[in-house]
Amino acid sequence: MTTLTRAHCQTLDRDDPLRALREQFALPEGVIYLDGNSLGARPRAAAARAAEVVSEEWGNGLIRSWNTAGWFDLPRRLGNLLAPLIGAGNDEVVVTDTTSINLFKVLAAALRVQRLRDPARRVIVSEASNFPTDLYIAQGLADLLQQGYEVRLVNSPDEIDAAVGADTAVLMLTHVNYKTGEMLDMAGLTELAHARGVLTVWDLAHSAGAVPVALNVAKADYAIGCTYKYLNGGPGSPAFVWVAPALRDQFWQPLSGWWGHGAPFAMSPQYEPAQGIGRFLCGTQPMTSLAMVECGLDIFAQTSMTVLRAKSLKLTDLFIELVEARCATHPLSLVTPRDHTKRGSQVSFAHPDAYALVAALIERGVIGDYREPGIARFGFTPLYTSFTEVWDAVEIIRDVLDSGVYRDARFAVRTAVT
Repeated sequence: MTTLTRAHCQTLDRDDPLRALREQFALPEGVIYLDGNSLGARPRAAAARAAEVVSEEWGNGLIRSWNTAGWFDLPRRLGNLLAPLIGAGNDEVVVTDTTSINLFKVLAAALRVQRLRDPARRVIVSEASNFPTDLYIAQGLADLLQQGYEVRLVNSPDEIDAAVGADTAVLMLTHVNYKTGEMLDMAGLTELAHARGVLTVWDLAHSAGAVPVALNVAKADYAIGCTYKYLNGGPGSPAFVWVAPALRDQFWQPLSGWWGHGAPFAMSPQYEPAQGIGRFLCGTQPMTSLAMVECGLDIFAQTSMTVLRAKSLKLTDLFIELVEARCATHPLSLVTPRDHTKRGSQVSFAHPDAYALVAALIERGVIGDYREPGIARFGFTPLYTSFTEVWDAVEIIRDVLDSGVYRDARFAVRTAVT
């Protein structure tokens, strides 16, 4: 194993092909931000862009800006900017609504397709460790539809094969697990599902902008994800939705709002869905937050997912090696896979006092987050995370653990958001 030093990390930063892109983010002094897998940092351009939308496009353009400022077409234009990051084609993605709402749309559409193909298929298979909102939406939809629809949960990816059978309609998975950082084999699991007549729905919330994704190559069916994590669109920024071209026009999604109409300004009382991905739009779009999404996507246009992935793996390898070497006397257990083919862009460690540990680290300026049960989670965003920051973060982690300061009672007080 290579003997690592801070000087070595500084050399890695000097030689980093992405180092200039870090300057395009507004990062606060005295903070090592390792939570971009929950909320991405602010692109410097975002503040000016939001002000432009509010003061000029809204303030002066008023309603004319739907045409003159390109507001009406923005969900599709952003979709085309995002598409290369997830292996999608032109006019295959729209940025709209929330991840939960988009999941409801595609899951309902998938179940409708399956109902006509084989009415006996009424099971949605997913992981128990899937992000909770995905499970809640699936459970809510099954309850809404009644008629024997149910959600079947497996405890690990190894159980998926046995769980997907003749009664399965949809395999609903998150590509990179939010808790462990484990990345699933999208192509392999999609092939398994298709061989058994099952459609796939992929959540890319922890994948888009973090790891290479190839939706079309993998022959996936539906995908959704957010823009406020690795894509740096801002808190609560609109999500995205992709549907395989072969499935797109078979049915319209259940939230048949006027923006998904083929001719919205005909003001017809009868719904006629738009052709293509546009039918997965719903209501009037939030222009200020949509506009800020573009600021993040513009930065991605200056590099490639290949370069980003290479740095991501170096950052996470470095973090794992340093934590295990410098904090070896403490009860930290690696939760994230070591295998590069199974690792996203985060590292999670279990610790008996993980919540308090994370709280103490935040006080020291190292921002990660906590996830139940007992997991300290650290995200690595190649666009702005440096190798020297990884070194410094681990030094602070070691000091907090060695000193035992995290045992102070104030760090055990739970906040609303962890």
